[in-house]
Amino acid sequence: MTANQTPRLAIIVAMAKNRTIGVNNTLPWRCPEDLKHFKTLTMGHHMVMGRKTYDSIGKPLPGRTTVVVTRNKELQIEGCLIAHTLEQAIAACAGDEAAFIVGGAELYAQARPLVDTLYITEIQQDIEGDAHFPAFDKTEWQEVSREMRAQETPQPLEYHFVCYRRK
Repeated sequence: MTANQTPRLAIIVAMAKNRTIGVNNTLPWRCPEDLKHFKTLTMGHHMVMGRKTYDSIGKPLPGRTTVVVTRNKELQIEGCLIAHTLEQAIAACAGDEAAFIVGGAELYAQARPLVDTLYITEIQQDIEGDAHFPAFDKTEWQEVSREMRAQETPQPLEYHFVCYRRK
């Protein structure tokens, strides 16, 4: 694979102050603007996700190519590409200018050394959960944008859309 075929890799995640990203394989908050933000960034690109993350979504998302990483050699999902390693998943994204790692926690941990951009929706409170974004050294990253938002419905929430680039 030549360099120009390899996509720029980014992680996209919404996480609470205590790094919670999920509970019982669902998002522990309801934030419609975050879902719109996710759609805007990922539209037209490849999204790489673990099988449990795929199960939580339940279907391929329109306008994007879904690559599911699974250890299950038998798994086939209509409308999705299947990979058995992160490296295979990235190879499946060849030809796309950008690909997004969209979860879960295990895939985020594997992918972090390979990505150059983090799109993080920082929920401005601690939230209980059973899945967490891996800790990372913020000194290795430069914040390039931050957009502060708040909502009252469907639940009161303050959150920031933040973009970090690797230094």
